[in-house]
Amino acid sequence: MFRRNRIEVKSQGELEAMRAAGLVVARTLALIGEAAKPGVSTAELDELAEQTIRDAGAVPSFKGYHGFPASICASVNEQIVHGIPSPNTVLADGDLISVDCGAILDGWHGDSAVTLAISAPVPEDLALSEATKAAMWAGVKAAVPGGRLTDISHAVQTAAERAGDYGQIVEYGGHGIGREMHMEPFLPNLGNPGKGPRLEVGVTLAIEPMLTRGSGETVELDDGWTVVTADGSRAAHWEHTVAVTADGPWVLTAPE
Repeated sequence: MFRRNRIEVKSQGELEAMRAAGLVVARTLALIGEAAKPGVSTAELDELAEQTIRDAGAVPSFKGYHGFPASICASVNEQIVHGIPSPNTVLADGDLISVDCGAILDGWHGDSAVTLAISAPVPEDLALSEATKAAMWAGVKAAVPGGRLTDISHAVQTAAERAGDYGQIVEYGGHGIGREMHMEPFLPNLGNPGKGPRLEVGVTLAIEPMLTRGSGETVELDDGWTVVTADGSRAAHWEHTVAVTADGPWVLTAPE
């Protein structure tokens, strides 16, 4: 049940600081997209991400966060979120990888995720990724002043259902973000509209749907991090950090 409290509101200057952090994340994910090819390990992608973030004068949000050992989450095929990069996980033709990345610049966080199809992609995987991305953008468009938090949730759900018979992940979702990576409120990826805190100018949220080609049931592996589909089906994950402004949603982690 949602409390009717306000979500933390940022000033224009604070939003611009978050935009700077978001651009570090955007550049990092762009470079990972270029590097993610057959024969490359997820550990190599992690090294590239950390170097890119630190070269920008920022710090990886994820590394050391509650003990997470890497700078990105690299979730391959049936892995949904929180996959730990490893030199033993080497990308191959037809793989599907979701890369989640966060950076802290001058105390402010940016957080974004993309799903990448590796060489000779499976058409059904491409459709899954596009459906997930479309659901994210539907949520972004609902991040407007005067709305309620679950207007975003409902937009994500509706777009996902319109795209096809995909499994929707309910245990994980979006969140508030600012000087901390995960802040109140939790943002579900499905639900009825018109509930939760009011969306005001200056609110910042990470919007991040996850869909699967099978069911929405999940299992956490023994490493305490990696979340996989219970039925072994492939998953996709897209995310952007978004600010509510008087002129509409400002996607802080989109490239220039």
